Amino acid sequence: MTEVSPTADHPFDVVVVRSKRRQRSVGARLTGNTITVTVPNWMSRDEETSAIDEMVRRFTRKAATLAVDLSARAHALASEHMLPLPDRIEWADNLTAVWGLCTPSTRHIGISSRLVGYPMWVLDYVIVHELAHMLVDEHSRHFWDVVHRYPKAERAIGYLIAKSGDDEASC
Repeated sequence: MTEVSPTADHPFDVVVVRSKRRQRSVGARLTGNTITVTVPNWMSRDEETSAIDEMVRRFTRKAATLAVDLSARAHALASEHMLPLPDRIEWADNLTAVWGLCTPSTRHIGISSRLVGYPMWVLDYVIVHELAHMLVDEHSRHFWDVVHRYPKAERAIGYLIAKSGDDEASC
């Protein structure tokens, strides 16, 4: 068993357990402030370090998402910009190609957890963008008029373009 102390990069204690039973994958669980990472016995130290870094990154992101109440933000933004409320809004770890996703038929919005750590005005833009899809399904002129009720829309679009390296900030 190996122990790694918290650093400036993360607030967790990390305990590494090498397992003869674990054959392929890496497992991790968070108990209090300690992440226990279980790795296959055959794994090299470099692979172990990489696995630890990935698990710490995942738990750090998860902890940061818990600090943001998406429902409260959506409610405030919907009220402020005259937009409908979704039935459900939640963080989504599987949104890697887009920043947000709205399904108007189910009134569900997913917000990419990649936005954790970005400025709140960028997160607010993505929420407004997805709330606008509750009114207008496609990216028409009318849709963009609704999105631009949010005063920092252009600034946030530019920020997301720079972060994604794309020519457009896909939501």
